Amino acid sequence: MIGIVDYGLGNLTSVAGAVLKLGYEPVITCDADELARADKLILPGVGAFPDGMANLAERGLIDVLNDLVIKRRKPILGICLGFQLLGKSSEEFRDTPGLGWIDAAVTRLKPDDASLRVPHVGWNDLTQTRPDCILFDGIADGALFYFVHSYRMETPPDGAQVGSCDYGGPFTAAVQKGSVFGTQFHPEKSQQAGLTLLGNFLEKA
Repeated sequence: MIGIVDYGLGNLTSVAGAVLKLGYEPVITCDADELARADKLILPGVGAFPDGMANLAERGLIDVLNDLVIKRRKPILGICLGFQLLGKSSEEFRDTPGLGWIDAAVTRLKPDDASLRVPHVGWNDLTQTRPDCILFDGIADGALFYFVHSYRMETPPDGAQVGSCDYGGPFTAAVQKGSVFGTQFHPEKSQQAGLTLLGNFLEKA
């Protein structure tokens, strides 16, 4: 069973549909016992960082996730906003604290090229900065993935970055630190490359 964390933000049904297509049982839930029974977790999300952290807190999920992921080392994949929530803080509103599992802050995306609009929406190629990461098994370096975001995670100083992307300057697009994985892009919307990456997490993490 794959637990998809429901904290009131995100395209939960799209993620669940991709998990189901890959042959796994998705369960969308905010129930601590169900999340504990899951083999792996996915933290999706679309929207604002402060709202995401507030919703996690209101549902009592911060302590639950810290216990399952940090203490019990249950594998988790953060997607888009869920990826950003893995960081230590976001400047989106008064340096809102994040989960702090990845040692990097989230800052406004500011392309060097003024002609590039924010948010960054659409397909872009992914550079594998750590090609040995299991997420990339069977995926060519430079494969295209689908992005929708206005903020970006700064490069972690501890080597947790496994993939980067360029949008008027490089930014961290994928991370792994132990059993914690994250992607700024949406694998569930990234056609075959995205399904392969998601399948790698579900099978090998």
